[in-house]
Amino acid sequence: MAKRRDFSEFNAKLEKHIERLPDYAQRAQEKLNRYFPPADQAGGKPGQEGQQAGRFQHRPAAAKPPVPRRPTVPTTFSAVAGQVPAVAEVRAKWQRWNEPAAKHQRRIRRTSRMLTLWVLITILFGVLTVLSATGLLGQVSGPEIGQAVLGGFATLVFGTFSVRTGLRLRELKKTELPAAPSGPPPLPPAGSVAREPMERLAESEASLGELLRQLSVPTSLGTTAVPEVSVADARATSTEAARALRGLADRIQAIERGRDSAPERERSALQAAITKLREQLDDGIEGYGSLVAAAGRAVAASSDGLGTSREALTDATDRLAGLALALRDLG
Repeated sequence: MAKRRDFSEFNAKLEKHIERLPDYAQRAQEKLNRYFPPADQAGGKPGQEGQQAGRFQHRPAAAKPPVPRRPTVPTTFSAVAGQVPAVAEVRAKWQRWNEPAAKHQRRIRRTSRMLTLWVLITILFGVLTVLSATGLLGQVSGPEIGQAVLGGFATLVFGTFSVRTGLRLRELKKTELPAAPSGPPPLPPAGSVAREPMERLAESEASLGELLRQLSVPTSLGTTAVPEVSVADARATSTEAARALRGLADRIQAIERGRDSAPERERSALQAAITKLREQLDDGIEGYGSLVAAAGRAVAASSDGLGTSREALTDATDRLAGLALALRDLG
């Protein structure tokens, strides 16, 4: 039998080294401090080294040139689509292709084509059956009778397919699709001057929607802080104003594309037009923000001062309605 190895001596040496681990760590730290002294001791050594360090200590450190920040590279498809017009166009086409209404229309077209195919085949076999049964293809005999039976069976089969496909087509045409949820409108490209105002408009729309929802909630007395008519007017006016502002942003983008394609001598006039439209867009965003502020004050004053909050909301709504009308007339 093989003799078992005795590991007692090895275990004793291992325990001894484990006990001396703190000493090893302290020695390693001392050697590290010898070659890389701490910051508070680098210039404070006594003797000649300390004096030499003191002579150079008063010298101001050379200013390091600022490291240029690397431009952030968009990693998401949405960010790339917002900066590259070609990608945005492809994405828009893909979204239109996957819309429920577009899929439904393609399904209707496919079903209509299949119905046409089945009807044509049914007519073909029906004519073949009649010709074989009446002997117009030749003398009626065994083979002709077999052809007539086979043609009749094929006519019955494809006629059934035609009826089922016709019923399916009728059902598809009667189907009413639910309204697709309207997502937020796409923002202008990152290089457009209309991008920043449209971002502010999107934020203001979200805030106004929440504030108007708060104003529509009845209080403990069973009434709303602001009459429902005023809330409905504010909501309709804000929608109309947002549509007008987005139309103005679309005109700015169209002029920007024309400016980029125009000769150099004509770009200054187009740039002046863009600057003017941007000012009008900023005024519109500011007017929209006034309506948001008025709605916020109405929510804050929902417990008391209802008359004041209602008047402020009504005034802001009227001003925004006039601004939206002016922007619509401008277009």
